[in-house]
Amino acid sequence: MPDHTTPTPRALRLGVCGPVGTGKSSLIALLCRELAATLELGVVTNDIYTDEDARFLRSAGVLDADRIRAVETGACPHTAIRDDITANLMAVEELEADYAPLDVVLIESGGDNLTATFSPALVDVQVFVLDIAGGGDVARKGGPGIERADLLVVNKTDLAPYVGVDRDRMVADASAARSGRPVVALSRTDRGSVVELTTWMLAQLERHRAGALVPADPGPMAPHAHAHPHDHLHDHVHA
Repeated sequence: MPDHTTPTPRALRLGVCGPVGTGKSSLIALLCRELAATLELGVVTNDIYTDEDARFLRSAGVLDADRIRAVETGACPHTAIRDDITANLMAVEELEADYAPLDVVLIESGGDNLTATFSPALVDVQVFVLDIAGGGDVARKGGPGIERADLLVVNKTDLAPYVGVDRDRMVADASAARSGRPVVALSRTDRGSVVELTTWMLAQLERHRAGALVPADPGPMAPHAHAHPHDHLHDHVHA
């Protein structure tokens, strides 16, 4: 008898990128704590010469240690998530093979700058993370990740009073820069924001399972606008 069983789709591949210190590893740890009881998860981290991020996640006990794999890029983190994704793609596929069926593989980029984005050949959906302590003007500066990633997370919002940042203004600036794309103002101490993040991720998983999720490419060369004191805008393209 022929097997008419519908094959299980591969895992949703969700990329998390953003500058150094914005809380990418902590965000992944949070998602794993929230969802590991109901979903089959795996993680691939990127560091240049170490497996420090993977060791952080393993020590946090958010998943079985072997479900967290490390890629040592040996070069610019941007290269390994966009220009030559071979090492990451192999790590993801090995993880999926070892623990099939997985629901989601979370891929953390190494800390890079505001222009770093994932290749759509590596991830299905991508999250860009900013740290509110990095300055309230960061969201206004734009860049492909800020403007065009599937989700922008303004992280560590509970620190706003201590670093002199107007949380609501920064979130409003981020929303304006993104032309309606979603923004989550996240704090681990704010349960509502955690639920907002996990709800968004689960919605992407459902879209993926339904075949309705088409990876979008923010593009390393995407034009973006910088706000200037003279109240006008210039378009810039990053090389």
